[in-house]
Formats: sequence, structure tokens, C-alpha cells
Amino acid sequence: MMLPSPENILLFITAATILIIVPGPAVLYIMMKSMEQGAKAGIASVLGVGIGAMVHVLAAAIGVSALLVASATAFAVLKYVGALYLIYLGVKKIIDKAPAIKEEKVNRQALTSIFYEGIIVNTLSPKSAIFFFAFLPQFINPERGGTTSQILFLGLLFLIIALISDMCYVMLSGKLVKKFRSSTVYPDIQKYVSGGIHIALGLLTLTVSKPGAISGTK
Repeated sequence: MMLPSPENILLFITAATILIIVPGPAVLYIMMKSMEQGAKAGIASVLGVGIGAMVHVLAAAIGVSALLVASATAFAVLKYVGALYLIYLGVKKIIDKAPAIKEEKVNRQALTSIFYEGIIVNTLSPKSAIFFFAFLPQFINPERGGTTSQILFLGLLFLIIALISDMCYVMLSGKLVKKFRSSTVYPDIQKYVSGGIHIALGLLTLTVSKPGAISGTK
């Protein structure tokens, strides 16, 4: 298995860490789930988002991302499906008549649902496809050969860094939610805040265009 040069690996770790720690759509989604249903739900969303990111890493490694970015139709389909799915989740949350969750008690089925939701949200993110296609190749050493293995290695490295960062955001969300839950209005506005974030992320997805400059996915 051919790897990038040590210098490129170090440079990649530095660049990836900076991009990952800056909150983006994925972080907002993870924090929302953590504040909404507790740490277990946050961890489930982190794992789901991570699997979704791995899909994009594999796609970049085998060249599917290149085809996706090159095809205007395929790109548009991915963008609109992803956006509509997020907006659907937001509207569903807002109109749900079920009482707001006040305790960090989630059954296994709910956690499984959150996990798969995280996979779908990140897999259908055109921004993630663009990011991994545009970002990873910059740290590849073509002269060393094994470009596919180099992309896979950097992708896995990126996911490890992201996992650590996202878990920190889950813990931060746990502290924030304790303060919010001391408020008498929090249970009443919880579903509107959660639904609003989903809708906002969907609308943000609609603004994604084909790659011109690199921006983070997190």
C-alpha cells in the first residue's frame, strides 16, 4: 500500500484539523441531535455522518466523485434530493404533535433511526462530494504511485480526526442542553429550533455549486 510522503501527511493533518474544528453543517446536525435527545443520540449521529463521509471517500478513490462533479444532471439530482430530505425532516419535526423530549432516554430503535439518518444526510450532501474530490487529491504524491490507496489513507485519517472533533461537540452539547433545560420555555421551542436547523441545512444545500474553491464539509 503506497502512502503519501511524510511531509504531505503532516500538512494534511494540519489542514484537515483546521477545517474540521470549524463548525459547519455536519457539526450543527450532530449538536442538534445531541441537544435534542442526549449523548447517545449524538454519538449515533456522529457514527452515521462518519459512514456517510466514508462513502464519499470511497467514491473519490474510485473516481465516482469526478464523474458526479463533471455531470451537471447528476450533481443537480444529488443536490435537490439531499436538500428536500433535510427540509422534509425539518417540517416533520415542526408539525409533530408528540411532546418534546425532556429526558435523555432513547430506545434502541430511535438510535438506529438516528444512525441511518446521519448516513443519508451526509451521503446526499453534494458539498461533501465536492470537498473530498477537491481536497484529498491535493495531498497525493502521483510519482509514488498507488493514488487510490493514498486517497483511502488520507480519507481514513480525515475521518479519525473528524470523529475526535465531533465527539467533543457531543460533549459540549451535553453541557449546553443542561442550561437550556433549566428554562421553562425550552421544551416548547425545542422542536421549532430542531426543525428550523434541518430546514436551514436543506436550504444551505441548495446553494452549493460546482467546485470553484475548496471549503470544509464539517
